[in-house]
Amino acid sequence: PADTRDAARVRSAPAPLTDVARLCVCDLLVAQCDVNCCCDPDCSAEDFSLFTTCSVPVVTGDSQLCNQKAAVYSLDVEANPPERIFKLIDQVNPSIFCIHATNYKQALYLKSPEIPTAENFDQLLEKFGGASFRAEPEIWDLDTDAPNPPEANETSRYEFGVPVQTEDSFLRLPSPVVTSWCSDANPAGFLVNQATKCIRSVSVEKCDSIQALSMLFYINSSILAVTDMSLFFQVNITVQSIVVQSLNGMRSLLSSSDVLRLPMVLDDLCINAVLGVNYHITHTDTGEIIEAAAAFVLGAISKEALSIEQSFEISFTQENTQPVPLSGNPGYVVGLPVRAGFQPQGYPSPAAFLFAALALSSNKHSQLTILQSTSTQDCLAAQGARAPVLFSYNMISGCKLRITAAMKCQPLAQTLLDVLKGQSFPEYVASFGNSQAQDVLDWVPITQLHISEQKISQTLQSPCQIPVSLGIEVKWTKYGSLVNPQARIVNVTATITTSTLKQLPSGRERIIPITSSVVFTDISAPAEPSYKAWPTINIKLPFDFFYPFV
Repeated sequence: PADTRDAARVRSAPAPLTDVARLCVCDLLVAQCDVNCCCDPDCSAEDFSLFTTCSVPVVTGDSQLCNQKAAVYSLDVEANPPERIFKLIDQVNPSIFCIHATNYKQALYLKSPEIPTAENFDQLLEKFGGASFRAEPEIWDLDTDAPNPPEANETSRYEFGVPVQTEDSFLRLPSPVVTSWCSDANPAGFLVNQATKCIRSVSVEKCDSIQALSMLFYINSSILAVTDMSLFFQVNITVQSIVVQSLNGMRSLLSSSDVLRLPMVLDDLCINAVLGVNYHITHTDTGEIIEAAAAFVLGAISKEALSIEQSFEISFTQENTQPVPLSGNPGYVVGLPVRAGFQPQGYPSPAAFLFAALALSSNKHSQLTILQSTSTQDCLAAQGARAPVLFSYNMISGCKLRITAAMKCQPLAQTLLDVLKGQSFPEYVASFGNSQAQDVLDWVPITQLHISEQKISQTLQSPCQIPVSLGIEVKWTKYGSLVNPQARIVNVTATITTSTLKQLPSGRERIIPITSSVVFTDISAPAEPSYKAWPTINIKLPFDFFYPFV
């Protein structure tokens, strides 16, 4: 009974999570009308008059609820012009196992699962390791007339793709629409990382009055933390950094970004004009924006210039998490780094490791790397210099090692191995460009092979086996639809080749080449044709059919 519980835990039932009148599953284009989508709020009466049917006639929420609202859409084709008809009806679920009320608070939003680590594994095993487990829900009062607390209304949180709203409109991310000219009507979608470039028409004499060239145009509006304007919680856009670019392309970072630099005319030049803006938005796991920053690239425009190219970028990061650069979504993009990592130490069982230590792989960006060639071609000087492996790019690099008779074999072999593989060679490679660390099945183990397995002697007075090359073969395939196939890595093999170093006379030296290479192999099966093979025709062509060619 509720009266036997703590009175502080008794709360009113939450507001419905889904307002079917605002829900539209066929609304795919931002700020544009989708054809035959009768629930699209961007469509006008003129648009509805051109529709032939409603692609989604009925919109409902959770089908397991006993009673719920349903939005019904239809077209009145007899009207002139045709009109859209909208009705909101009560729908009753006849099943005896329907849900009467959604009063379990923890089920009202998606909570990020706690990733097992060496410190909390025993605690999680004790809580979830049994045959069954349960979480004690809070007691809800089914009195729907009681006002809902502000924290219970989750409908005001941002969702994926929803335009980021400001106090007067939405956050603009200029981009080319039909031509390459900039359009300021492109809204930035929540959690949608974008990078655009476009051309802006300029006039040096009027550069101080062109809003798109001023920093204020991009930071003067505060961002709404949630989509509900009535809550009136705003986040100001702060200036993270300012980079100044000269006419010849040289860039320099300003030590202070507190002072706004507005465009002005100076000696037939327009200085402090915005050439690029990089937004960075920080949000919570429930879809609330808590921080916004902008990095600017300012430059000078000569009097002869009639237009300039501007670049814009926006990225999103969840609070208390470290951003990991992606190499595609979902498939790899040609030219982007191959992501890699290794299994963290200290996990009690293979099922428990979730690649929590990806950021500690062969470099800080969790990328597969190879030896980077230097101008001196000295292997000892090149130790530590690494180059990322770029998807679909076959690469080869190398260096030269000067060996004397006084060198010890085992330290020499270990040094060369470190030069070829790096300090921490990864154990796994991401199969997709956006594979997450917790998705264990999305990571492909690297198979390491050694061509020679002879033991390494202690000195160079007897035959010594040293590694001379590292060859990495990456096999990938086209995954998904034939219309838009996605690149997926299915196998990675790293082969170390050793060579026998013969005895050197005293006082003599020898130079040996050390090489590292990467080869990408497409193993996609060819698509089977949808038609049957054409029949062959057994005929004989005239002897002069190809004349004058033989």
